[in-house]
Amino acid sequence: MENKLHVQDLRVSFHTSNGKVQAVRGINFDLAKGETLAIVGESGSGKSVTSKAILGILAGNSIVESGEIIYDGQDLLKISEEDFHKIRGDKIAMIFQDPMSSLNPIVRIGNQLTEAMILKGKIRQKESRNNFNGYLKVLNAKMVEACGDKSREAELTEKCKKFDKFEIEHTKLEAAYNIAHEGAEEALDDIEVIAFELEKNAPGKGAADRLKDIERYAKSSLHKYVVDPEVYRAEVEELAGSLSGKFKDKDYQGLLKSLYRLKEILSTGMGKGVPNFFRMGYYVTFSGQELPDMPIDELNEYLLKYLDENFMLEFLRDAEQALAYSAGITYGNIRTAIGELEKARAAFAREKLDKKECQATAKHLGEVVKNTIDPLAITKDSVVYTFLPGLKSELESYFGGVTGNVRILRKYEKEKRKYDALVAKGKKPGWELADAAVTDLELVKANISHLIDRLSAHYEQILSTSENRDYRAETIAVIDYLMANASGVVAKVTPQIAKQRAIKLMEEVGIAEPHKRYRQYPFEFSGGMRQRIVIAIALAANPDILICDEPTTALDVTIQSQILELINKLQKERQLSVIFITHDLGVVANMADRVAVMYAGKIVEYGTAEDIFYHAAHPYTWALMSSMPDLDTNEKLSAIPGTPPNMIYPPKGDAFAPRNKYAMKIDFERQPPMFQISDTHYAATWLLHPDAPKVDPPKAVMDRIARMNERRKSNDEQPGTSA
Repeated sequence: MENKLHVQDLRVSFHTSNGKVQAVRGINFDLAKGETLAIVGESGSGKSVTSKAILGILAGNSIVESGEIIYDGQDLLKISEEDFHKIRGDKIAMIFQDPMSSLNPIVRIGNQLTEAMILKGKIRQKESRNNFNGYLKVLNAKMVEACGDKSREAELTEKCKKFDKFEIEHTKLEAAYNIAHEGAEEALDDIEVIAFELEKNAPGKGAADRLKDIERYAKSSLHKYVVDPEVYRAEVEELAGSLSGKFKDKDYQGLLKSLYRLKEILSTGMGKGVPNFFRMGYYVTFSGQELPDMPIDELNEYLLKYLDENFMLEFLRDAEQALAYSAGITYGNIRTAIGELEKARAAFAREKLDKKECQATAKHLGEVVKNTIDPLAITKDSVVYTFLPGLKSELESYFGGVTGNVRILRKYEKEKRKYDALVAKGKKPGWELADAAVTDLELVKANISHLIDRLSAHYEQILSTSENRDYRAETIAVIDYLMANASGVVAKVTPQIAKQRAIKLMEEVGIAEPHKRYRQYPFEFSGGMRQRIVIAIALAANPDILICDEPTTALDVTIQSQILELINKLQKERQLSVIFITHDLGVVANMADRVAVMYAGKIVEYGTAEDIFYHAAHPYTWALMSSMPDLDTNEKLSAIPGTPPNMIYPPKGDAFAPRNKYAMKIDFERQPPMFQISDTHYAATWLLHPDAPKVDPPKAVMDRIARMNERRKSNDEQPGTSA
């Protein structure tokens, strides 16, 4: 399964007037495509801090002490704010607990839905143009180099120019089609609304304006592959031109008849299929002939044959040779890099690091590692791309620690003398003395060594699989990449297109009468409806990852259920990867694929939903389950005793130990490691140690599991039901 997000050893703290709060203390998890990961824990457990770190919206007093968050080959902890603008709200979107924190109270809902679409659309157009032009330029250079025949240099360059030339035609053809297709969709959309009103003999206030829109959109839909102008132009223009007059005369039956005829023409045209404009671009540019008149499926096949025979098969052979040639150079650079990494290791392993030597070594490694990135690779290699930022970050931490530790230790010693003096006088200080928050220089050096080990191992893995590459398949992927970016150049999002998409999104998230509500303000919506609008805004850019931060907490129970069902439905339909954050384990019982239980900044249990709900192993997870209401619970629910620890002074052992009736002596002395229970299930509790006494979960948990098993068995026996 494709992995969308990788979080490793994430540690986040916050500066406060009372000291440093350690909010997240070394967590690890992955998020796969189309998967829902629930992060569950009480307030202050670190779950919301984790989500904000992913989205790059941590508070200004935050300190990211270590870790990496890898998305699309980039470490989100190390990219610039400018780069984050391309990801935040576009590739990774978030739904917050209070919908009004995401809505402007004095701006209409429609404007809030369309604003991001239009802005992101412009950014994507620019990126697509840069991607296309930049890649084709590099491909051209590598084709010439790979050939090694000076006499063919002009020929290969001409092929790339031809590719660029017919792609320009491709974009023109596709842009014209998009305008016509969007016009047809807009007209159909408005016809549905006004026809519904006319059938009730009660046209709304905006009916006259909507009829003008239908007229404009219907005329703009006249295009050979949407509504054929040669066949329908006169009829469409006549029908569209008569709409306003019939409405003015209150000839509602005549108006309905015209609208339904327009609907029939538009629907027929849009049902013919979509031409392949990439192939068509070549034919129109170089054949010197009119496009043949045939059904679209047959036309696409005909154009493919023409393109292959006259250009593409030869171009593919030359491009494939270029990819193999470029890869060969890259493999040589990787072998060089492995040796240079080993040489550099000595500079970072000295007892006391030399700043100038380390900086010079890091600069040299930057050039060496940069050369191992294949310029014709169309996907980013996350290990390679994040190595240098990680190395620089660790060096900054080390040399910052060298100077900062002296100051911190001096302050700590002053506080300790003050503390000890009070104790010596028989007084009990009203505050605790936190350990000095110094940088562990040896740990930083170990982190640098780990970075080098990781990259070296990654390079060895690349070399070991070099013989098995399918360059023909990769070359086809390159053509697809260029085609997609050419299409992206013309994928303009106009206000009309944005409005249409916004209305469809409103329908998708279950808002009735979206045309009417499109122009309303947030105060005219209920809390549940506002949250639906926020979900629609989050989906507007069609993100890869959706983070839901307690999205139902502010809603009543009935509306909570509806919003959860909606998120679940959208996740399945769109194959979204979802991170669902909640304090209530019961909320995610029927929607999570995997669950991470967090306490005091750490993940204390991690597994599939089946693992957590039926085989929970950590006492904190048991406590959450015991406090989770359901319809079958008759006895009083158990509250978790005590309070979470003060994370300015994190405990030495298991943070849950003071609240855990199963705690042993070791729980107060040492943090438990993450014990593996199965291939998918892990828990950090000393109860899983081979020498620990056998402890069963509380009766309330056992009874709940028994009820769930009984319900599941009953559902399995009834066809058409699911747990």
